[in-house]
Amino acid sequence: MSYLMKGFKCHSSVMCKVAGSLCKAHTLKNAFGINEQFKISRALSHLSSEKTNSYNYIIVGAGSAGCVLANRLTEDPHSTVLLLEAGPKDTLLGSTRLLWKIHMPAALTYNLCDDKYNWYYHTTPQRHMDSRVMYWPRGRVWGGSSSLNAMVYIRGHAEDYNRWSREGALGWDYEHCLPYFKKAQTHELGPDRYRGGSGPLHVSRGKTNHPLHRAFLEAAQQAGYPFTDDMNGYQQEGFGWMDMTIHQGQRWSTASAYLRPAISRPNFSVAEKTLVTKILFQGTKCIGIEYVKNGQRKKVFANKEVILSGGAINSPQLLMLSGIGNADDLKKLGIPVVCHLPGVGQNLQDHLEVYVQQKCTKPITLYSAQKPLNMVRIGLEWLWKFTGEGATAHLESGGFIRSEPGVPHPDIQFHFLPSQVIDHGRVASTMEAYQVHVGPMRSTSVGWVKLKSSDPKDHPIIEPNYLSTERDIWEFRQCVKLTREIFAQKAFEKFRGPEIQPGNHVQSDKEIDTFIRQKADSAYHPSCTCKMGQPSDSTAVVDPQTKVIGVENLRVVDASIMPSVVTGNLNAPTIMIAEKAADIIKGLPSLQEKNVPVYKPKTLETQR
Repeated sequence: MSYLMKGFKCHSSVMCKVAGSLCKAHTLKNAFGINEQFKISRALSHLSSEKTNSYNYIIVGAGSAGCVLANRLTEDPHSTVLLLEAGPKDTLLGSTRLLWKIHMPAALTYNLCDDKYNWYYHTTPQRHMDSRVMYWPRGRVWGGSSSLNAMVYIRGHAEDYNRWSREGALGWDYEHCLPYFKKAQTHELGPDRYRGGSGPLHVSRGKTNHPLHRAFLEAAQQAGYPFTDDMNGYQQEGFGWMDMTIHQGQRWSTASAYLRPAISRPNFSVAEKTLVTKILFQGTKCIGIEYVKNGQRKKVFANKEVILSGGAINSPQLLMLSGIGNADDLKKLGIPVVCHLPGVGQNLQDHLEVYVQQKCTKPITLYSAQKPLNMVRIGLEWLWKFTGEGATAHLESGGFIRSEPGVPHPDIQFHFLPSQVIDHGRVASTMEAYQVHVGPMRSTSVGWVKLKSSDPKDHPIIEPNYLSTERDIWEFRQCVKLTREIFAQKAFEKFRGPEIQPGNHVQSDKEIDTFIRQKADSAYHPSCTCKMGQPSDSTAVVDPQTKVIGVENLRVVDASIMPSVVTGNLNAPTIMIAEKAADIIKGLPSLQEKNVPVYKPKTLETQR
C-alpha cells in the first residue's frame, strides 16, 4: 500500500530537516517536559523493581494486545507490570511528529517494507502458488502491527464469535465480545448500540470524499448489493465507508491509545529493544522469563503471571523455545520438554488477497500525489497541521459479500483504493489507476509454524499452505469475477480504462487460477496458532480463560488464540481480545449485552 508516500525515500533527508525546523519548539517541549516526567517515574519504578527483580505481571510484546493489557492491568496501583518489546519506541526524541514514517497515515508502506520496525518474515515456498515465497511483515516496535498496518478498523461478523463459542471458546460469543469492542472505542460519530464513545481507541471515517470511492459504492449498488452505513454495526453485508484507527490526522496505534497514557504510572515499567528468549519454569509452574538486551542475558521474575502477546508467529515460537509444544519436534532440536502440547504452532490461518486493477482515464487518482514536489507539499502540510492527503491511508471504502447462495454471512471482503499497488508497495505505481483488494474470509487451507532451530534469533518456519483446497481456489475465482462485475457498472463509465490486472486476456477459469497463483498475496492477518479451546481438545493451546493448558501462571493473549480467523481485519478483534482478557485476569465478571440485533439476509437462495 505504497500509494501516496512511496518514493519519498529520495527526499527523506530533506523531509527530516524540514520536520526538524517546523517542530523544533514542539520537540523541545517534549524533550524537556514530558520526557523528564517519564524519566523520573521510570527511574522510581526501576529502583523499586531492582530490589526484588520481580513483578506481578510480565507482558511479552508491546503490540496490539500487549499495550492494552499493560494499560488495563496497571489501572490497579497495587499491580506491578513489566512490558518487554523486541523493537524500538515509535517516537523520535519523544515526538510522534518527527517519526512521520509511522504516524503519517499515508506513509504506511515505509515500515511495511523496512526491517527496522518489522520482523520481515517470509514463508516457505508455496507449492500451490508456483513455489512463491510470500512476504509477511509483522510489527516489531511499540504498537506492534498497529504501528505498521493500514489502519482499517473491522471487527468481523457476529457469527465469527458465536462460532468461536461452538469451537470451545466458551464465553467468547458475540454478546460477550461486543461490550469489549465498545469499551475500547471512541467513534467520532458517537456511541450507539454497537459503537463505543469513551474508550482510548479513536476510530474515524475518511474525509477525502474522493470521486472514485463514491463511484465504487455506487457501482456496488448498481450490481445489486446493499449500502451499509456501519459494517461494524448491525449489518456487515454490503458496501460502505470504512472505519479507520486515525485520530486528528495521525495513526492511532495501541501505543498512542493505551501505552503512552499509562507510561508515567509508578507501577509500570517498559523496556524496548529487549528480546525475550525463554520462559522460565519450576516444574510446570511459570516463574519468569529470560531476555537479551544490549548483548547481555538476564532474568526477571513474575510472582503472578507471564502473559505472551507476541502475535501469531512470536507467541508459539517462544512457547516452543521454552519447551511447550509437540514433544517429538522439541526433542529433535534438543529442547527439554516442559509440556507436550501438540497444538502449539498448528492451525495457522491467514487471509490471502489479490488486486484487481483498472486504468483510470481521468487524472484523479493518487498517482500525481506521488510526484516528488507534491509529496513534499503533502508532507509539509501534515507536519504542520496533521491535515491533507497525508492524513489518511486512503482505504476509505470497502465491503463484504457472500460468494454464492447458501452462504449464511459474508465470506468475501473488498478494500477499494484510488491508486495502484505493486509488490506490497515496494515498487512505485506507474500510471493513473484504481484497484480493489479482494479475498476470501474463511479459507479452508490451514498451515503451521515450527522452529527452525533452538536459536531464538532464527525466524521460525512459516507454512501457511495457501490454496491447498479446491474450495479456496473456487472462492478466488469468484472474487475476480464478482469484482469485474462491479467495475463494469455504469458508475465507473467515465473513469474506466483498460483492465491492468488480471488483464482482458485472462478469462477462463484456468487462466484466472493461474493469475491467482502468480499474484495473490497475504493480507497480513496471521492468526490461530495458539488456539483457544477446551482442555479436552488435543489441538487447543489455551483455555477460555487464556491460560496455557498443562502449565501454571502462563497466558497467551493475542491473535494467536483465535480458534478460527474472523471475517475481516484482525487489529480490532485483537484489541477486543486483550480488553476481555484483562477483565479475566483481574477476576472481574465478563461484560455482556444480550439480544443485540444482527442483520440476516431475507433469503439464502440468492447470492445478493
